[in-house]
Amino acid sequence: MAGPRTPTVPDAPVAPWKRHIVLQLRQRDRTQKALFLDLMPAYNRLLEKAELLAQFSEKLQPEPSDVTPTTHQGPWEEESGPDSGQVPSPANLRVKWQEEEEGLRLVCGEMAYQVVEKSAALGTLESELEERQGRLAALEASAAQLKEARAGLTEQVEAWQALNAAQRATYDKLREHAGLQEVALRRLEEEARDLLEKLVQRKARAAAERNLRNERRERAKQARVSQELKKAAKRTVSISENPDVLCDGVREGAETVALATPPESLESEACEKWKRPFSFKKRRGHSIGGAPEQRYQSIPVCVAARLPTRAQDVLDAHLSEVNAVRFGPNSSLLATGGADRLIRLWNVVGGRLEANQTLEGAGGSITSVDFDPSGSQVLAATYNQAAQLWKVGEAQSKETLSGHTDKVTAAKFKLTRHQAVTGSRDRTVKEWDLGRAYCSRTINVLSYCNDVVCGDHVIISGHNDQKIRFWDSRGPRCTQVIPVQGRVTSLSLSHDQLHLLSCSRDDTLKVIDLRVSNIRQVFRADGFKCGSDWTKAVFSPDRSYALAGSWDGALYIWDVDTGKLESSLRGPHCAAVNAVAWCYSGSHVVSVDQGRKVVLWH
Repeated sequence: MAGPRTPTVPDAPVAPWKRHIVLQLRQRDRTQKALFLDLMPAYNRLLEKAELLAQFSEKLQPEPSDVTPTTHQGPWEEESGPDSGQVPSPANLRVKWQEEEEGLRLVCGEMAYQVVEKSAALGTLESELEERQGRLAALEASAAQLKEARAGLTEQVEAWQALNAAQRATYDKLREHAGLQEVALRRLEEEARDLLEKLVQRKARAAAERNLRNERRERAKQARVSQELKKAAKRTVSISENPDVLCDGVREGAETVALATPPESLESEACEKWKRPFSFKKRRGHSIGGAPEQRYQSIPVCVAARLPTRAQDVLDAHLSEVNAVRFGPNSSLLATGGADRLIRLWNVVGGRLEANQTLEGAGGSITSVDFDPSGSQVLAATYNQAAQLWKVGEAQSKETLSGHTDKVTAAKFKLTRHQAVTGSRDRTVKEWDLGRAYCSRTINVLSYCNDVVCGDHVIISGHNDQKIRFWDSRGPRCTQVIPVQGRVTSLSLSHDQLHLLSCSRDDTLKVIDLRVSNIRQVFRADGFKCGSDWTKAVFSPDRSYALAGSWDGALYIWDVDTGKLESSLRGPHCAAVNAVAWCYSGSHVVSVDQGRKVVLWH
């Protein structure tokens, strides 16, 4: 039985799975129809034979009046042949025909039962066929919808691919343009460095020429004054009786005496006058006989520092890892610098860190921060081959100290005003005159510098070649070299400038007694490990303890006198600690890590 047909689109191609289902349904119809075609004729033939046998049985039954047996040869006798000697009786034939009729009825019943079963099965199959045809129609409708959706999605994909191709082409153009811009930027930076060097050299030459001209002018003026004095001393004075002439002669004589009497004093005054413009050379060169240098006032330091025991405040202070931290001289102002090119100032109020100001304008990641002893300026080292100077209260950089050719890793103020020192990976240490943003001295080293500290007349630098070098700021050469095991990552000078704390990549801290230039203590601890080449360790303000952060986020504190580990602090840090700072009052410690966290300890 065929179900309702679904209208098909003549031009649309037929899917293979549809064709397969239709072929299977047609094969099943042919098989079932063939079975019923064989069964129905056989059933009809059986019915015809049963009717024929019934007619024969009726004809063979004798009449009621005919009792006398007669000899009659029927067709069965003819079939039995001439040799059969016995003729079957009608009763036997009737029994035989009844038996055959009963058998035929049984066969007919069985055939009828089979017909009923086959009819029921056929009905079931027809209903199943109708159901499947309905499902097939639904599937065809769903397939049509899916085809439409697929066509729409294909169009969308093609549109997105076209858009993606256009964006990729635009990206390639922008990338190429960015590459050209970077090349141009590098060229401009090189030109700027060359121009800066030329400008500095030209200024130096101009200053030298100006000083030479002034010196020549003053010498010529001095020689002219000396000649005039000598002529005045040799001049004779005539005295006349005329009062006017006498007065003039007396006045001229007095002037002559006044000029002639102190030629040495006048000469010394003139000498001092022309020498005065060059007196800054003696101040800048730190000569013993020069004028006294302008120094900062000493920072008050606590007598006994307190060990931190717990974290009071935890902040995500920067957008990326924090590399540097430093307390101001008043212990209430804190500066942090990170890889996000920002310096953030914080106020320590009631055991909490409150944002004060953000200093912007750094050209690269911040690697070091430092306050001047007055607390009014902040100096930072950056990866942009320069150090930058800010004034507290101003968001933009005040000065940029350019001159290095690689990353600047350390920048510190000196104890004299308007002077600073920087260390870089270009294997140089530079002294700077901050008043003119001018490099006053360049020290070439065999290894790149990781940290510097400054004393009264000494500059100490830690290097990657496992050595600590000492430089006299009044002389051109290195005065001393102390080797240590491992690359030096940081230096910390005690307040009395008698001890130096170094941290190195051999996972140790060393205390050097500067009076005898010898390593006094070596600090180690189970679990302590430097997390980077810029891990910073510090003395406590009273030099009683040494503090450093480890790669696992823990803080370790050693007793400087005994060399024993006093305590280890764990908690908020989940990444390597880059730097630590101990305030001058000795009450707070701050640590920063590679996971953007700043932790205040009390």
